[in-house]
Amino acid sequence: MTGAVARARMPATAALREIQSPVSEKLEQVVAEMKRVVSADLPLIEQVSGHLLQIRGKMFRPTLTLLSSETADASEPRVITLAAVLELMHLASLVHDDSVDHSALRRGLPTVNSLFSHQVSVIMGDFLYSRALEALVSLRDIDLMRVLTAVSTQLTIGEMRQLAAVDALAFTGQDYELLIKAKTASLLSAACETGAMCGAMAHREALRLYGERLGMAFQVADDILDYTETASVTGKPSGLDLKEHKVTLPLIVALPRLERPARVKVEALFATETPTDEQVAEVIVLVGEAGGIDDARRRGEEFAKEAEDALDTLPDTPARAALADAILYVMDRRS
Repeated sequence: MTGAVARARMPATAALREIQSPVSEKLEQVVAEMKRVVSADLPLIEQVSGHLLQIRGKMFRPTLTLLSSETADASEPRVITLAAVLELMHLASLVHDDSVDHSALRRGLPTVNSLFSHQVSVIMGDFLYSRALEALVSLRDIDLMRVLTAVSTQLTIGEMRQLAAVDALAFTGQDYELLIKAKTASLLSAACETGAMCGAMAHREALRLYGERLGMAFQVADDILDYTETASVTGKPSGLDLKEHKVTLPLIVALPRLERPARVKVEALFATETPTDEQVAEVIVLVGEAGGIDDARRRGEEFAKEAEDALDTLPDTPARAALADAILYVMDRRS
Protein backbone atom coordinates (compact mmCIF):
# COMPACT_ATOMS: atom_id res chain seq x y z
CA MET A 1 0.00 0.00 0.00
CA THR A 2 1.32 3.46 -0.88
CA GLY A 3 0.43 7.07 -0.16
CA ALA A 4 -1.37 8.64 2.73
CA VAL A 5 -3.22 5.53 3.87
CA ALA A 6 -0.01 3.55 4.26
CA ARG A 7 1.70 6.41 6.10
CA ALA A 8 -1.24 6.58 8.51
CA ARG A 9 0.11 3.40 10.17
CA MET A 10 3.39 5.10 11.08
CA PRO A 11 3.77 6.43 14.67
CA ALA A 12 4.04 10.06 13.52
CA THR A 13 0.76 11.46 12.19
CA ALA A 14 -0.07 14.81 10.67
CA ALA A 15 -1.00 17.16 13.51
CA LEU A 16 -4.16 19.14 12.91
CA ARG A 17 -2.35 22.40 13.52
CA GLU A 18 -0.02 21.58 10.62
CA ILE A 19 -2.97 20.80 8.36
CA GLN A 20 -4.53 24.13 9.33
CA SER A 21 -1.34 26.16 8.93
CA PRO A 22 -2.03 27.28 5.31
CA VAL A 23 -5.37 28.77 6.44
CA SER A 24 -4.74 29.57 10.13
CA GLU A 25 -5.38 33.31 9.78
CA LYS A 26 -8.61 32.70 7.90
CA LEU A 27 -9.78 30.27 10.59
CA GLU A 28 -9.58 33.10 13.12
CA GLN A 29 -11.77 35.14 10.79
CA VAL A 30 -14.23 32.24 10.61
CA VAL A 31 -14.57 32.16 14.41
CA ALA A 32 -15.25 35.91 14.44
CA GLU A 33 -17.82 35.43 11.67
CA MET A 34 -19.56 32.67 13.64
CA LYS A 35 -19.87 35.00 16.63
CA ARG A 36 -21.31 37.72 14.39
CA VAL A 37 -23.84 35.39 12.78
CA VAL A 38 -25.23 33.99 16.05
CA SER A 39 -25.27 37.30 17.91
CA ALA A 40 -28.72 38.19 19.22
CA ASP A 41 -30.21 40.78 21.54
CA LEU A 42 -31.39 38.17 24.02
CA PRO A 43 -29.32 37.19 27.09
CA LEU A 44 -30.25 33.48 27.00
CA ILE A 45 -29.23 33.12 23.35
CA GLU A 46 -25.97 34.96 24.04
CA GLN A 47 -25.30 32.68 27.02
CA VAL A 48 -25.98 29.46 25.12
CA SER A 49 -24.09 30.67 22.05
CA GLY A 50 -21.07 31.52 24.18
CA HIS A 51 -21.10 28.03 25.64
CA LEU A 52 -21.42 26.43 22.22
CA LEU A 53 -18.52 28.40 20.80
CA GLN A 54 -16.43 27.08 23.69
CA ILE A 55 -17.17 23.47 22.69
CA ARG A 56 -17.05 24.05 18.94
CA GLY A 57 -14.17 21.61 18.61
CA LYS A 58 -11.21 21.72 16.27
CA MET A 59 -12.83 23.49 13.30
CA PHE A 60 -12.11 20.55 11.02
CA ARG A 61 -14.96 21.22 8.59
CA PRO A 62 -14.15 24.91 8.10
CA THR A 63 -10.54 23.85 7.59
CA LEU A 64 -11.60 21.57 4.73
CA THR A 65 -13.69 24.36 3.21
CA LEU A 66 -10.85 26.88 3.32
CA LEU A 67 -8.28 24.41 1.99
CA SER A 68 -10.60 23.34 -0.84
CA SER A 69 -11.05 26.97 -1.86
CA GLU A 70 -7.27 27.36 -2.12
CA THR A 71 -6.42 24.26 -4.14
CA ALA A 72 -6.13 26.44 -7.25
CA ASP A 73 -4.67 29.48 -5.45
CA ALA A 74 -7.78 31.58 -6.17
CA SER A 75 -9.76 31.63 -2.92
CA GLU A 76 -12.66 34.10 -2.76
CA PRO A 77 -13.37 36.29 0.33
CA ARG A 78 -16.91 34.89 0.70
CA VAL A 79 -15.42 31.55 1.77
CA ILE A 80 -15.09 32.95 5.33
CA THR A 81 -18.86 33.26 5.70
CA LEU A 82 -19.36 29.92 3.98
CA ALA A 83 -16.99 28.18 6.41
CA ALA A 84 -18.83 29.77 9.35
CA VAL A 85 -22.15 28.52 7.95
CA LEU A 86 -20.83 24.97 7.69
CA GLU A 87 -19.52 24.93 11.25
CA LEU A 88 -22.78 26.37 12.59
CA MET A 89 -24.73 23.67 10.77
CA HIS A 90 -22.42 21.10 12.33
CA LEU A 91 -22.92 22.62 15.79
CA ALA A 92 -26.69 22.62 15.29
CA SER A 93 -26.64 18.91 14.43
CA LEU A 94 -24.57 18.16 17.56
CA VAL A 95 -26.96 20.13 19.77
CA HIS A 96 -29.90 18.16 18.41
CA ASP A 97 -28.03 14.83 18.63
CA ASP A 98 -27.12 15.46 22.28
CA SER A 99 -30.72 16.26 23.08
CA VAL A 100 -32.03 13.14 21.31
CA ASP A 101 -29.40 10.95 23.00
CA HIS A 102 -29.72 12.69 26.40
CA SER A 103 -25.94 13.08 26.40
CA ALA A 104 -24.44 14.88 29.40
CA LEU A 105 -21.01 15.68 27.97
CA ARG A 106 -19.59 16.87 24.66
CA ARG A 107 -15.78 17.06 24.44
CA GLY A 108 -15.55 16.98 28.21
CA LEU A 109 -17.95 19.92 28.75
CA PRO A 110 -21.66 19.91 29.63
CA THR A 111 -24.04 19.67 26.69
CA VAL A 112 -26.67 22.35 26.16
CA ASN A 113 -29.44 19.97 27.22
CA SER A 114 -27.67 19.10 30.49
CA LEU A 115 -26.56 22.66 31.32
CA PHE A 116 -29.83 24.35 30.34
CA SER A 117 -32.74 22.09 29.29
CA HIS A 118 -33.91 19.87 26.45
CA GLN A 119 -36.32 22.61 25.38
CA VAL A 120 -33.51 25.15 25.12
CA SER A 121 -31.37 22.59 23.29
CA VAL A 122 -33.96 21.91 20.60
CA ILE A 123 -34.77 25.58 20.06
CA MET A 124 -31.09 26.56 20.07
CA GLY A 125 -30.32 23.96 17.44
CA ASP A 126 -33.09 25.44 15.30
CA PHE A 127 -31.71 28.93 15.91
CA LEU A 128 -28.23 27.93 14.75
CA TYR A 129 -29.66 26.38 11.58
CA SER A 130 -31.80 29.42 10.79
CA ARG A 131 -28.98 31.90 11.41
CA ALA A 132 -26.62 29.80 9.30
CA LEU A 133 -29.14 29.80 6.45
CA GLU A 134 -29.62 33.58 6.77
CA ALA A 135 -25.86 34.03 6.37
CA LEU A 136 -25.89 31.63 3.43
CA VAL A 137 -28.66 33.60 1.72
CA SER A 138 -26.57 36.76 2.10
CA LEU A 139 -24.00 35.21 -0.27
CA ARG A 140 -26.62 35.34 -3.06
CA ASP A 141 -25.55 32.06 -4.66
CA ILE A 142 -28.38 29.66 -5.41
CA ASP A 143 -25.94 26.82 -6.17
CA LEU A 144 -24.37 27.07 -2.72
CA MET A 145 -27.83 27.14 -1.16
CA ARG A 146 -28.84 24.07 -3.15
CA VAL A 147 -25.87 22.06 -1.88
CA LEU A 148 -26.18 23.05 1.77
CA THR A 149 -29.96 22.76 2.09
CA ALA A 150 -29.62 19.25 0.66
CA VAL A 151 -27.09 18.52 3.40
CA SER A 152 -29.50 19.78 6.04
CA THR A 153 -32.03 17.26 4.72
CA GLN A 154 -29.45 14.47 4.76
CA LEU A 155 -28.50 15.19 8.37
CA THR A 156 -32.14 14.87 9.37
CA ILE A 157 -32.65 11.68 7.34
CA GLY A 158 -29.55 10.19 8.94
CA GLU A 159 -30.90 10.82 12.42
CA MET A 160 -34.26 9.31 11.43
CA ARG A 161 -32.53 6.23 10.01
CA GLN A 162 -30.95 5.66 13.39
CA LEU A 163 -34.18 6.20 15.32
CA ALA A 164 -36.14 3.96 12.93
CA ALA A 165 -33.95 0.92 13.64
CA VAL A 166 -36.39 -1.17 15.71
CA ASP A 167 -34.01 -4.11 16.22
CA ALA A 168 -30.56 -2.61 16.70
CA LEU A 169 -28.80 -5.97 16.35
CA ALA A 170 -30.38 -6.47 12.91
CA PHE A 171 -28.57 -3.38 11.62
CA THR A 172 -26.51 -4.39 8.57
CA GLY A 173 -23.31 -3.11 7.04
CA GLN A 174 -25.35 -1.53 4.25
CA ASP A 175 -27.63 0.17 6.80
CA TYR A 176 -24.55 1.48 8.60
CA GLU A 177 -22.95 2.93 5.48
CA LEU A 178 -26.18 4.66 4.46
CA LEU A 179 -26.41 6.10 7.96
CA ILE A 180 -22.87 7.49 8.13
CA LYS A 181 -23.08 8.81 4.58
CA ALA A 182 -26.07 10.90 5.65
CA LYS A 183 -25.00 11.86 9.17
CA THR A 184 -21.28 12.48 8.67
CA ALA A 185 -20.06 12.24 5.10
CA SER A 186 -22.70 14.57 3.65
CA LEU A 187 -21.41 17.55 5.61
CA LEU A 188 -17.72 16.88 4.93
CA SER A 189 -18.52 16.38 1.27
CA ALA A 190 -20.38 19.69 1.17
CA ALA A 191 -17.57 21.44 3.04
CA CYS A 192 -15.14 20.46 0.28
CA GLU A 193 -17.53 20.92 -2.65
CA THR A 194 -18.69 24.39 -1.63
CA GLY A 195 -15.13 25.37 -0.80
CA ALA A 196 -14.20 24.48 -4.36
CA MET A 197 -17.07 26.66 -5.55
CA CYS A 198 -15.30 29.62 -3.92
CA GLY A 199 -12.06 29.50 -5.85
CA ALA A 200 -11.45 26.12 -7.42
CA MET A 201 -14.58 25.39 -9.46
CA ALA A 202 -12.71 23.14 -11.90
CA HIS A 203 -12.06 20.73 -9.04
CA ARG A 204 -15.57 20.77 -7.59
CA GLU A 205 -16.44 17.13 -8.32
CA ALA A 206 -13.04 15.77 -7.24
CA LEU A 207 -13.27 17.63 -3.94
CA ARG A 208 -16.89 16.58 -3.40
CA LEU A 209 -15.84 12.94 -3.76
CA TYR A 210 -12.78 13.48 -1.56
CA GLY A 211 -14.94 14.96 1.19
CA GLU A 212 -17.51 12.17 0.99
CA ARG A 213 -14.93 9.38 1.19
CA LEU A 214 -13.04 11.24 3.92
CA GLY A 215 -16.29 11.55 5.86
CA MET A 216 -16.94 7.82 5.62
CA ALA A 217 -13.40 7.09 6.83
CA PHE A 218 -13.80 9.69 9.59
CA GLN A 219 -16.92 8.05 11.02
CA VAL A 220 -15.53 4.51 10.84
CA ALA A 221 -12.38 5.66 12.65
CA ASP A 222 -14.49 7.48 15.25
CA ASP A 223 -16.60 4.38 15.86
CA ILE A 224 -13.47 2.27 16.31
CA LEU A 225 -12.17 4.76 18.89
CA ASP A 226 -15.25 4.04 20.98
CA TYR A 227 -13.98 0.46 21.30
CA THR A 228 -10.29 1.20 21.75
CA GLU A 229 -9.59 4.54 23.41
CA THR A 230 -10.13 6.17 26.77
CA ALA A 231 -12.07 9.29 27.62
CA SER A 232 -8.92 11.44 27.48
CA VAL A 233 -8.74 10.86 23.72
CA THR A 234 -12.37 11.01 22.68
CA GLY A 235 -13.73 13.40 25.31
CA LYS A 236 -16.40 10.83 26.14
CA PRO A 237 -16.37 7.50 27.98
CA SER A 238 -15.02 4.53 26.07
CA GLY A 239 -17.84 2.24 25.04
CA LEU A 240 -20.44 5.00 25.08
CA ASP A 241 -22.03 3.75 21.85
CA LEU A 242 -22.65 0.37 23.46
CA LYS A 243 -24.03 2.02 26.59
CA GLU A 244 -26.46 3.91 24.35
CA HIS A 245 -27.31 0.73 22.38
CA LYS A 246 -25.80 2.06 19.15
CA VAL A 247 -24.59 -0.56 16.69
CA THR A 248 -21.55 0.50 14.69
CA LEU A 249 -19.29 -1.28 12.22
CA PRO A 250 -17.05 -3.23 14.65
CA LEU A 251 -20.08 -4.91 16.22
CA ILE A 252 -21.84 -5.40 12.87
CA VAL A 253 -18.79 -7.26 11.54
CA ALA A 254 -18.35 -9.32 14.71
CA LEU A 255 -21.97 -10.41 15.35
CA PRO A 256 -22.24 -13.18 12.69
CA ARG A 257 -18.98 -14.68 13.96
CA LEU A 258 -19.95 -14.94 17.62
CA GLU A 259 -20.76 -18.30 19.18
CA ARG A 260 -24.12 -18.53 20.92
CA PRO A 261 -22.83 -17.85 24.49
CA ALA A 262 -21.06 -14.69 23.28
CA ARG A 263 -24.11 -13.60 21.29
CA VAL A 264 -26.26 -13.99 24.42
CA LYS A 265 -23.95 -11.58 26.28
CA VAL A 266 -24.35 -9.00 23.54
CA GLU A 267 -28.12 -9.44 23.54
CA ALA A 268 -28.17 -9.07 27.33
CA LEU A 269 -26.32 -5.76 27.08
CA PHE A 270 -28.83 -4.44 24.55
CA ALA A 271 -31.72 -5.66 26.70
CA THR A 272 -30.38 -3.77 29.72
CA GLU A 273 -31.59 -0.19 29.99
CA THR A 274 -28.35 0.95 31.64
CA PRO A 275 -25.55 -1.52 30.87
CA THR A 276 -22.77 -1.80 33.43
CA ASP A 277 -19.14 -0.97 32.71
CA GLU A 278 -18.40 -4.67 33.11
CA GLN A 279 -20.94 -5.63 30.43
CA VAL A 280 -19.54 -3.03 28.05
CA ALA A 281 -15.95 -4.12 28.67
CA GLU A 282 -16.87 -7.76 28.06
CA VAL A 283 -18.60 -7.02 24.75
CA ILE A 284 -15.65 -4.88 23.62
CA VAL A 285 -13.36 -7.86 24.22
CA LEU A 286 -15.71 -10.21 22.34
CA VAL A 287 -15.88 -7.83 19.36
CA GLY A 288 -12.10 -7.54 19.27
CA GLU A 289 -11.58 -11.30 19.47
CA ALA A 290 -14.03 -11.82 16.59
CA GLY A 291 -12.02 -9.47 14.37
CA GLY A 292 -14.66 -6.74 14.33
CA ILE A 293 -12.25 -3.92 15.12
CA ASP A 294 -9.56 -5.05 12.66
CA ASP A 295 -12.03 -5.55 9.81
CA ALA A 296 -13.73 -2.22 10.51
CA ARG A 297 -10.31 -0.57 10.39
CA ARG A 298 -9.65 -2.16 7.00
CA ARG A 299 -12.96 -0.80 5.70
CA GLY A 300 -12.02 2.63 6.94
CA GLU A 301 -8.70 2.36 5.11
CA GLU A 302 -10.56 1.56 1.90
CA PHE A 303 -12.56 4.78 2.26
CA ALA A 304 -9.37 6.69 3.03
CA LYS A 305 -7.67 5.31 -0.08
CA GLU A 306 -10.63 6.43 -2.19
CA ALA A 307 -10.30 9.92 -0.67
CA GLU A 308 -6.61 9.92 -1.51
CA ASP A 309 -7.30 8.84 -5.10
CA ALA A 310 -9.80 11.70 -5.52
CA LEU A 311 -6.97 14.19 -4.99
CA ASP A 312 -4.95 12.86 -7.94
CA THR A 313 -6.25 15.45 -10.42
CA LEU A 314 -5.62 18.46 -8.16
CA PRO A 315 -2.64 20.79 -8.74
CA ASP A 316 0.38 20.49 -6.46
CA THR A 317 -0.35 23.29 -3.98
CA PRO A 318 0.10 23.62 -0.19
CA ALA A 319 -3.68 23.28 0.15
CA ARG A 320 -3.68 19.95 -1.69
CA ALA A 321 -0.85 18.68 0.51
CA ALA A 322 -2.80 19.67 3.61
CA LEU A 323 -5.89 17.84 2.34
CA ALA A 324 -3.78 14.71 1.86
CA ASP A 325 -2.47 15.08 5.41
CA ALA A 326 -6.07 15.39 6.63
CA ILE A 327 -6.52 11.75 5.65
CA LEU A 328 -3.74 10.82 8.09
CA TYR A 329 -5.40 12.86 10.81
CA VAL A 330 -8.73 11.18 10.23
CA MET A 331 -7.30 7.67 10.31
CA ASP A 332 -5.24 8.09 13.48
CA ARG A 333 -6.52 10.96 15.64
CA ARG A 334 -4.25 10.43 18.63
CA SER A 335 -2.20 13.62 18.59
